[in-house]
Amino acid sequence: MGRLVVVSNRVGPLKDTGRAGGLAVALVDALSQSGGIWFGWSGDVSEEGTFGQLKTQTTRKVQMVQLDMTQADYDEFYAGYANRTLWPVLHYRLDLAVFDRRFEQGYRHVNERFATRVAPLLESDDIVWVHDYHFLTFGANLRAMDIGNPMAFFLHIPFPAPEILAALPNASSMVRAMLAYDLIGFQTERDAANFRRFVVEELEGTDLGDGRLQISGGEVIARAYPIGIDAEAFSKFAMSPDARRNMGRLEKLLGGRQQIIGVDRIDYSKGLPERFRAFERLLEDYPENRGRVSLMQVAPPSRAELDAYIDIRRQLDEMTGHVNGRFADLDWTPIRFLTKSFPRRALAGIYRASRVGLVTPLRDGMNLVAKEYIAAQRAEDPGVLVLSRFAGAAEGMKEAVIVNPHSAEEVAAGLQTAITMPLEERRDRWQIMFDRLCRNDAVAWSRAIMSDVRTVAR
Repeated sequence: MGRLVVVSNRVGPLKDTGRAGGLAVALVDALSQSGGIWFGWSGDVSEEGTFGQLKTQTTRKVQMVQLDMTQADYDEFYAGYANRTLWPVLHYRLDLAVFDRRFEQGYRHVNERFATRVAPLLESDDIVWVHDYHFLTFGANLRAMDIGNPMAFFLHIPFPAPEILAALPNASSMVRAMLAYDLIGFQTERDAANFRRFVVEELEGTDLGDGRLQISGGEVIARAYPIGIDAEAFSKFAMSPDARRNMGRLEKLLGGRQQIIGVDRIDYSKGLPERFRAFERLLEDYPENRGRVSLMQVAPPSRAELDAYIDIRRQLDEMTGHVNGRFADLDWTPIRFLTKSFPRRALAGIYRASRVGLVTPLRDGMNLVAKEYIAAQRAEDPGVLVLSRFAGAAEGMKEAVIVNPHSAEEVAAGLQTAITMPLEERRDRWQIMFDRLCRNDAVAWSRAIMSDVRTVAR
């Protein structure tokens, strides 16, 4: 096989992946080995949009190629269908979804335009690897242009049960378009099973077993490929100067007290109001933690133009004030709520200084914060991960304290278990998870997908 051509909404960075997430690390590794192209949106809006000149940047064997969108494309494709329709539906939030025919038309138009622009760049032996909910119909657009290259798709967010997805207008058409890919990867077994069930029940496909589907005479792989991180590299971040500086500041501030850490974008899928209520319940039900345990929530804003996110930020500010006003003392603040982002090296130090990592999304594709928290811990004195059963990471991190984020009482009890867990048990749970993270890292994830797509390429 020849080069790898990656397609995603946002591109890069090709350098300094220490500041980026696990996805960038994995893709840069795969691209560097085979050479190829990383294609996507520039992040810019212009009058020419997808008809404008391609913006290119080359690093060794990898070319980064980007193009603009028009304002209408941005409004309908990105802010509209991707974020107001697909995001809530795929996160099981039909109550927040906006169904507007213009949004869907704009989405299909941008997918077609991106496919049109990338097609001339493809060579006959390239493998095309498309990422996430922005490009569900992209593969079908390429097939309509008689592009026969092997094509893989990976969904980074959940795929809901057929009963939920069926509420999306033209859901069958969307899923049928996805079947143009040779391989469709999901974060969890549950997500992959939901997809296969939709194909069987709604599209009259046949489940062949082993993650293989047959429909209209063709065969498609639809399996779980849980994305990993570079656990060994992230553990080294925790010993970097930035991390040590943050650890020193926190240890001085905490003065021997214990800290719970949460790191999430401000997003309704992350369950932040429920988390704050659970921490308040911890202080109510287990009063010995008052003055001894605090919650630090790092929550950079996202999609700030959407009303739902503005409302969450306002709610969190109010809840922080309520809990602090009720429980704070002269030398102790229960909740510290930071709406800013930190580089990954600095975060590694914050994780290591925190006795408990609190990851309680209402629904999440994977949640790499859970994995980063484990990777950052000291082997001799590790912290404890409290993890939502609805995070994709829970399938492969059973040694965490698993909780239902909708129950403040259950999360509070989970936090108490983590805070009081004996050292030997903490070490045992941590070691099992850390060893697993090192085996199933981001590079192993990308190689598994690339290996499997070759077995079904048409």
